[in-house]
Amino acid sequence: MNKSEQPTVSLRQMTEDEFADWRPRSIESFASDLAQAMNRPLDAARLRAQAQFDEEWLSSGIKTPGTWLMQILNEDSVRVGTLWIGPHPQRQGAAFVYDIEIQETARRHGYGRAAMLAAEVLVRSAGINELSLSVFGFNDAAKRLYDSIGYRVLTMQMTKSIPL
Repeated sequence: MNKSEQPTVSLRQMTEDEFADWRPRSIESFASDLAQAMNRPLDAARLRAQAQFDEEWLSSGIKTPGTWLMQILNEDSVRVGTLWIGPHPQRQGAAFVYDIEIQETARRHGYGRAAMLAAEVLVRSAGINELSLSVFGFNDAAKRLYDSIGYRVLTMQMTKSIPL
């Protein structure tokens, strides 16, 4: 594939074993992002991330209703990332991208864009016409991607740490 070609991806539901492998990595990644974004200790962020996964977002694991836990596959059916979509936490009838991760070696090749467009097809096929997400302020690459495919900012939360 040359630089001007956009890759195509397919989405495949995670297996139980893949979910068991993905879950702790995803919690750790989210905790790391939380710690960085909130300027908090990593241990505290891990506790928060664990609680949100277990109590709010994936209370029934891979069988959580209305949730898609997907492998992102490239043109050769090789996994290049993961995608997690579930019910929007605040808007009934809308879907929410809780996590998308493209493997380091596959980044900057268009797989993130292709996966997000495939996510739109997935939720549309379920009769859902709104897909939202949240992005940490420090993640400039993700913000550029989402902006380029039509996502718009609804609200912006800003924080300043005040030294004691």
